[in-house]
Amino acid sequence: MTPTLPDARALTDALLATWPAAGISRVGAWTIREGQGGGNRVSSATEDWPVTEADLPAAEAAMRALGQVPQFMVRDGEDSLDAMLEHHGYDVRDTTNLYAVPTKTLSGDGKIPMGGGYAMWPPLHKIREIWEADGIGPERQAIMDRAPQPKAGIIARRADYAGGAAFVAIHDGIAMIHALHVMPSERRRGVARQLLKQAAIWAHDHGAPVTALAVTRGNHAANPLYASLGMTLRGHYHYRVHAKES
Repeated sequence: MTPTLPDARALTDALLATWPAAGISRVGAWTIREGQGGGNRVSSATEDWPVTEADLPAAEAAMRALGQVPQFMVRDGEDSLDAMLEHHGYDVRDTTNLYAVPTKTLSGDGKIPMGGGYAMWPPLHKIREIWEADGIGPERQAIMDRAPQPKAGIIARRADYAGGAAFVAIHDGIAMIHALHVMPSERRRGVARQLLKQAAIWAHDHGAPVTALAVTRGNHAANPLYASLGMTLRGHYHYRVHAKES
């Protein structure tokens, strides 16, 4: 039976669970994330229930207390939050598409070419080197280290060389792919497709009926690729950062 694809909120929940912040606190109607230099996703506040303008200063103060610039993740359906932040001078940053696909669709015949790649945790040193080459340094790799099991580092091979790497972890039946990077010398040779298929095979073996990922709307190479593999656009989210600090 083909699984029902999760909606944007479920995908965002899986995204945050499989790419966890270093710390989480609750301040009034807000969830505040401590990123420790790990990027926007792990450093953004989200609303737990509809907020008002009176709630904004508490979130801003909590993020500043962590040494972070106040920023907010705005998910599908949070139109009132979006309008309130815009009114207070917060600009949109990094609108991001959420894609999902039945794992079986992406895993296909379940076979990887001989020597094509491997999935494991902890990852090979070579996987960490590939991530480093893509700017996924210690702070972001620490996120993967603290992500809950099941999880895996994926490496794809091209002949005798490593072609690329990715990270995948499961939350609530959704295998979420992160940190996908293809080595520059191996681009346009099918390595990204191979990594996605390998991740889906791993997801199938670990009981996840859905495979998903997030990609910025402006990534004009990745979005058509994911659509061509049968992945369905299920929604979006974006960040808002004050114009004076963006």
